[in-house]
Amino acid sequence: MSVALAEVGSIASEEESEILEYKKSTAQLKAAAETLCAFLNADGGKVVIGVAPKRKILGQQVADKTRNDIGCMLRKFEPPAPITVEYKPLENSDKNLIVLRAAPARETRPYTYDNRPYRRVETTTSVMPQELYNRLLLERSSAYHRWENMPATGADISQLDQEEILRTARLSIQAGRLPESAATNAPDLLNRFGLRKEGKLLNAAVVLFSTEFLPEYPQCQLRMARFKGTDKTEFIDNQQITGHGFQLLNEAMVFLRRHLPVAGRVQPGLFERVDEPLFPLVALREALVNAICHRDYSRPGGSVSLAIYDDRLEIWSDGTLPYDINVEDLKHEHTSHLRNPLIAGVLFKRKLVESWGRGTQMIVDLCVKAGHPEPEFVEQAGSVGVRFLPSGYIAPHRVALNLTPRQREILQILAGGKTPLRHIVKELVNPPSEAAVRADLSRLKNLGLADNNEKRGMGALWFLGQNSPN
Repeated sequence: MSVALAEVGSIASEEESEILEYKKSTAQLKAAAETLCAFLNADGGKVVIGVAPKRKILGQQVADKTRNDIGCMLRKFEPPAPITVEYKPLENSDKNLIVLRAAPARETRPYTYDNRPYRRVETTTSVMPQELYNRLLLERSSAYHRWENMPATGADISQLDQEEILRTARLSIQAGRLPESAATNAPDLLNRFGLRKEGKLLNAAVVLFSTEFLPEYPQCQLRMARFKGTDKTEFIDNQQITGHGFQLLNEAMVFLRRHLPVAGRVQPGLFERVDEPLFPLVALREALVNAICHRDYSRPGGSVSLAIYDDRLEIWSDGTLPYDINVEDLKHEHTSHLRNPLIAGVLFKRKLVESWGRGTQMIVDLCVKAGHPEPEFVEQAGSVGVRFLPSGYIAPHRVALNLTPRQREILQILAGGKTPLRHIVKELVNPPSEAAVRADLSRLKNLGLADNNEKRGMGALWFLGQNSPN
């Protein structure tokens, strides 16, 4: 059946891109195969033969030799490639368009054509660098032998947190991501979650629900620190906790609430001050969930790390980004690559993961909405981290003010405008001595949260400083 003119125009309607290339004839079959190899090593694509430059449709005569040449070409791919061939006869012509489609095949890449790997960058096909080829080989090996999918060493159901398993099922049902008819006993739920194989627990089950980790699973660890200053020289608080993923997430959120400073603001038209954590807790939780979900658990000495400094907050996990995603891509829409699909699947059912590939964008959006700079995503030394930077707390000591309730009350009073010391004392709920209030004001002034008109001496008026979040 011939292809109508409208359909022909549709086939050749797009510009060449990372997923589309045109070739004039099968004389360029070798170049077409190299591009198909590059598509297989990315997200798929198609090559249309019979289209000249500027998308001029010429067609191609298809003889037995043409089909044999294409068949020989396909046999030169390793591993065998998921490429389909369509011959589309042109209307009122003895010629065809030949459409070669390479399907996405991430778990079986890298592909080679005639013993060489290729990659696509925008509209250019080139030989893949050796380092990148080796990395894809490792990814292919891990896809077949993922750590999370291996039998758990020395673990059985009695070592799992039965209550957490049932809680996960209940929350998954409430989220509409597990049917109400789901089993109510741990073994059947583990089977439903894909965490058992032939009656044996998988490593993913240990990460998500185990209560015993040492000595086999030291990597199920969370490291948390509140540093004094902007480096790791001195600790204010330092903790290392071993536990299952949900326990580590809860412990991290408790640590954040304990050590994050409270940023206060006065709502317009109200006399009440609203105290909120410096960074949106939802964004921090999302970053922690990502770290638990996507980290490389095959490293026995690995962990998730949470570090609070005087000028920033950082969350790190072991593992590298997929080769075709860089840290800047994380701020925009990007393809989701699941290092641990079993673990990710349970977190998704429990509604800790909303949608694949959107978590990092949500982190950025929440921080910007809260008035902060965009977080920085970092990849270094085999780890991936996200760095949260505050707005209005740029000096090194701003992130952990640890103000007393009375000092926060004073800031609330100053939010109403310039106020003399005696009026500040009078407006406090439980007024202390003027000396005590003066000491509080002095500290607030040193922090840049309050200031006064010193030219007026003892009768100086106090007001909010330049570093106040109001």
